[in-house]
Amino acid sequence: MRPEPLHYLWWLISRASGVVALALVSLSVLMGLAMAARAIPRPGWKRTLARLHEHVALTALAAVGLHGVSLLGDTWLKPGLRGIAIPFALHYRPGFTGAGIIAGYLMMLVGPSFYLRRRLGAGRWRKLHRVSAAIWMLSVAHTLGAGSDGTALWLRAVVLAPVAPIAYLLVLRIARERPAARRPASAHPRRSAHRAPSATMPAHASQD
Repeated sequence: MRPEPLHYLWWLISRASGVVALALVSLSVLMGLAMAARAIPRPGWKRTLARLHEHVALTALAAVGLHGVSLLGDTWLKPGLRGIAIPFALHYRPGFTGAGIIAGYLMMLVGPSFYLRRRLGAGRWRKLHRVSAAIWMLSVAHTLGAGSDGTALWLRAVVLAPVAPIAYLLVLRIARERPAARRPASAHPRRSAHRAPSATMPAHASQD
């Protein structure tokens, strides 16, 4: 005799919202890295992609909230507020569930920062957004380790599909940041080399 759907309805809601949240987090990280690595084919697309990136990130945060709150109705897990709010406090696979809770808190920190960019400054805002990579990795570990269907082929496909493009964009971003960081240091000696003779050269010598 099959169990009534209502008996595991909350688990289904939580699992579905968790998978959706992971897919949205992966998409958000991909879009953020694409903009940071300047891998957008057309300059006019950057503003549109930035808005979409913001909406996807905030929707992912809402999905994470639904994922956690719906577990309160799970009659088998029975996590309680402490289990969904405190990392590693849940008796069920505490390491992987704790990783998911930490990822959720980090998302709560990074997501609303879209509205605080001017106050934080562009530099601090970018540094804060580097936490997105950690959020994605913690989410992947949580999904594969805490999910009862973590070994299912379809779920692994959803989780691991973004790995290659994320790794590529991350390497591209690092490669493009290094020349920009070295350029000012190498530019100053050249400027000083050109300016030094004119500073010490007599006025009449420059007219010869």
